[in-house]
Amino acid sequence: MMKIPNKIRLNITDQQLELGYASGEEFALPAEFLRVLSPSAEVQGHGNPVLQTGKQFVRLTNVEAAGNYALKLSFDDGHDSGLYTWDYLYRLGSRQQELWQDYLEQLRNANQFRDPSQSAVKIML
Repeated sequence: MMKIPNKIRLNITDQQLELGYASGEEFALPAEFLRVLSPSAEVQGHGNPVLQTGKQFVRLTNVEAAGNYALKLSFDDGHDSGLYTWDYLYRLGSRQQELWQDYLEQLRNANQFRDPSQSAVKIML
């Protein structure tokens, strides 16, 4: 059974998408989390996911309905091609901690960073 939120709120101040469900479950999904786990082909890489780096300060700029099955999220880095289905949003919310830890581990393993000002290359003068 598909879980469809009955409350959807873009919290601009905290930069998170807030979802509420009839079951009483509520999720607050940060912009960075939503951006690095975008369901778009650009991020998912047609089955070969592309690790997103330097997205720590990305901001959500818009949320709009995509039919009756998804949300289209827009971010200030120009990314707006992912359609977040109800099922995908529920999965992100219900597995948020696990998915976030997996992402952080992928960054560590790739010697990459959340902060766009950091680089794996150190220049010594």
